[in-house]
Amino acid sequence: MKLSSFLYFANFGIRTVLFRKRNPILGTIIVTDKCNLKCKHCSVNNITAVVYPYRQIKAEMVKLYDMGVRILFFCGGETFLWKDREKTLRDLVVEAKRMGFLIVNVVTNGTFPIDLPEADLILLSLDGGRKEHNEIRGDTYDVIMENVKNATSDNICFYMAINQINKYAVQDVCLTARDTKNVRAVSFNFHTPYPDTRELALSREEKEACCRKIVQMMEAGAPVFNLKSAFPYLVRNDFPTPCHQCVVMENGRLSTCGRCIAVPGLCEKCGYFFVAEYTLLFRGNVRIILEMLGTYLKYI
Repeated sequence: MKLSSFLYFANFGIRTVLFRKRNPILGTIIVTDKCNLKCKHCSVNNITAVVYPYRQIKAEMVKLYDMGVRILFFCGGETFLWKDREKTLRDLVVEAKRMGFLIVNVVTNGTFPIDLPEADLILLSLDGGRKEHNEIRGDTYDVIMENVKNATSDNICFYMAINQINKYAVQDVCLTARDTKNVRAVSFNFHTPYPDTRELALSREEKEACCRKIVQMMEAGAPVFNLKSAFPYLVRNDFPTPCHQCVVMENGRLSTCGRCIAVPGLCEKCGYFFVAEYTLLFRGNVRIILEMLGTYLKYI
């Protein structure tokens, strides 16, 4: 991370903590909900299958930037399906950088060739070893690992949503992240139970066991891009929600924290690690602040 970016984020954090501000710093733009997969845990793919035009996405980028957002994510659906005439996902990332966003990340299922060195991080969904991953996402594991091996940059971070199918595969994914070329780290979430995927949710005891395994792997040197100080809050689901420092933009509609805020009762069952980490950070939790400094400086 550049020193200028670090100083910007530090200033934002200090002002937010001291003055209890609710200004956003992290924004996500949904470029499409079209996806080539039908994953068992996903409730938001192919609802409209609309690919939003470049002009609209650029206008949304301007709006988020003017709101103060400086960390930008492009999400889907599947982001690498996005195209508008000659424009591709790379054009969105390059334009975001030109516009002044300090960190620009992309989320993908990894089934398309990964040639996007301009992104700071590519968060690539890997949901277990071959068996667990393929049970959730179809027969895609080998294709994904081949794409990771052939990626043109080392900016990949595995992104695993832990659920009833893959809850025993945390160690496998940690070791794969540690031992695979072009992968910097792995980031975890717990499954957030939309009404149609409730059966995949973990119990408190299962979450606790997963967190113990993640900590064990961190202590063994696995590159985990999460803050273990937030784990007890995630297990108990007693961190503040929603996170006002994060916003999502989809087809002109702005949501605080995430799209799931519109589902009654879902915030109380949130499994997103970053939500716990950011809300605790901006409440002035000293352990979270110190741990985030070390983690972000290491992996971004």
